[in-house]
Formats: sequence, C-alpha cells, structure tokens
Amino acid sequence: MGEFSEAFVAFDVAKKKHAVAIAEGGRTGEVRFVGEVENSPAAIERTIKKLGKKYDRLHVCFEAGPTGYGLCRQVRDLGHDCMVVAPALIPKRPGEHVKTNRRDAVTLARLHRAGELTGVWVPDVVHEAVRDLVRAREAAADDLRRKRQQLLSFLLRHGRIYENGGHWTLAHLRWLARQSFEHTAQQIVFQEKIDAIEDAAQRLHRLDEQLKVIVPTWSMARVVEAYQAMRGASFLVAVIFAAEIGDVRRFDTPPQLMAFLGLVPGERSTGVTVRRSSLTLAGNRRARRALVEAAWTYRYPARVSEALRVRLEGLPKAVRDIAWKGQVRLCARYRRLSATGKKPPVVVAAIAREMAAFLWAIGREVAPS
Repeated sequence: MGEFSEAFVAFDVAKKKHAVAIAEGGRTGEVRFVGEVENSPAAIERTIKKLGKKYDRLHVCFEAGPTGYGLCRQVRDLGHDCMVVAPALIPKRPGEHVKTNRRDAVTLARLHRAGELTGVWVPDVVHEAVRDLVRAREAAADDLRRKRQQLLSFLLRHGRIYENGGHWTLAHLRWLARQSFEHTAQQIVFQEKIDAIEDAAQRLHRLDEQLKVIVPTWSMARVVEAYQAMRGASFLVAVIFAAEIGDVRRFDTPPQLMAFLGLVPGERSTGVTVRRSSLTLAGNRRARRALVEAAWTYRYPARVSEALRVRLEGLPKAVRDIAWKGQVRLCARYRRLSATGKKPPVVVAAIAREMAAFLWAIGREVAPS
C-alpha cells in the first residue's frame, strides 16, 4: 500500500467511454490521469476493484448528466462513497479555454479532494421511476399545448378567429368541427392537426391515469396526500413537488429549499453598497413552476372549499393546522402586496416562496422513516 490510504476518483462520463482520474489524499498527493474505461458495468467494476486494492477508501464523483445514476449506484454497491456533482456549481477558471475529457477528469478529482464540489440528491430506483413518469406527463402536456397553438396559428393565418369564449371548450370544439377549406391541401392540414391534438390529449389522459394508479403504491404517497392540504396544491402539483424534491429533510431550513427552487433574490454587493436583483430562478424549474401555478389561488380570501375539505380528511391535525395557518398568511400577504402596487407576477413569486416553507414543514411532519 502506498503512503496515502484514501483516494479521490473522478469519472468524466460519456456515452461510450469514461475518462478516469485520481487524486491521492493529502496536500502532497499525486493527481494523475488513469485512462479511459468502457461504459459497461463489468469494465467499471474492474476499475473500481483495481483501485480499491491500492487504497483503503475511495471517494468517487462524476457530473450529473444524461448517463443517469447507474454509475453512482454501482459504486455504492461496491462499498465506496460516490457523489453526483452539480455541473452548474463546479468552480471554473475564467482564463481556461481548453476543454478535454482528460482535463475535466483531472480537474474533478482535484476539486473533489479539496472539497469544492457540490453534490446533487440521488433518488432511489423507485423514486426515479415515478419521477420519470411525472416528467413524461409534463412532456405530454407541453406537446399538447404546442399542437393546439399550431392549429390556432394555422386558423389565424386564414382569418378563422373564434370570438365566443375561451378556446378548447365544448363550444369551441363544435366550432372547429364546422370549419372547412376550399383547397384539398389545406383541409388535409387542418384535419391532421385536429387528429394530432386528439392523439396528444389521449396520451396525456393515459399518463394521468397511470399516475393515479402508481402514486398510492409509492413510499411518498403519504407525503403527497399531506401536501394536498395546502390550498392550490392539487394532486398533480403535490406529485410534481414530491417527485422533484424528494425528502425535504435534506434541507435544514426553509431558505435552503427556497434557494434550491430559485425563489431567492440574486445579490452583487460590495463594501457598503448592497445590490439585490431579481429572483435567481436557479435550481429545479419543474417544482418551481408547480408552486407558482398553485400560488395564484391565494388571490382569493382564505376558506376551505369542498374540494379542499375532501383532501383534508384523514390527515393528521398537525398537517391541517399548518395548512390553515399557511392559507391565512398567504392570502393576507397577497392582499397586502397587491395593495402596495406590486405587479401580480411579483406577488405570486413571493407567495410561491412562502408556500415552499409551509410545504417544507408539512413534509417534515409526515416524511417516511
């Protein structure tokens, strides 16, 4: 065994081959490039075991990316530490303009040894599967919105404007059914767009139904139910928040969760000068968007509607108390901010920020052991 009993191993992951570098422990430990390893479980296992024979402890890291968490789970199963690094938080030198897999791996290993890297939360296999389903549902909803907008744009180009209410209501669908075009090509385009919208709507409906079936069997099902005690936190909002955030106990305080959601203002202060800017909008955009959509409901006075009353049934009293306290506070805050002349989007962002704090408290109250 060498002089150092631990080593910091970095993988610069790629589709076919990973670049591997190692930094030995201690300030004087050597930092070197090991080589490339094939992106396969057998090849990675051989590499880890070979390094494990030389050092007592291995601390492995790699950047989060399209290769997923399989490498992290494999390394942990082999008995070593593994960190999935947040790419946006990796320190970078402004003057460096050369980027290669080898240099990236060596840099990661050096930064990992120095403790300069920030890890992301790694979900378990089941949680990742539910999150994939939630994101597939979001992609289906975006696809449906795009297809609807494409049809409306097509109709607008030909002077077909619906002026008797909102779009995609029953009356609007009947109006669409009465539309016809003289040229065969335009009629074909119109019908193809209608069919594409119907297919997208059916796909979205299927995914919604699958969520309703799978979520009750999930370990976070109780947390999803508790989140729905908050006004505006529908089943879909609660599932998105739980799938994207995971266990809120990994955040020690509500401000940490707010920062993760990008709901804190940016700041560039120096000396006695304090400069604060707009919200950072960093972190998880899916959970942030779900909160912002839910926050719009607090523009109305605090009350327990019939739909909310049904969601509250069977929940612990502590959760119901937190939810009611949150609703009273957030509704009053919306009125107070609006009265000062703040624009609605600014007010809603502030409400979403505080709503995250109440969801944090609810999540800690019912988090699975």
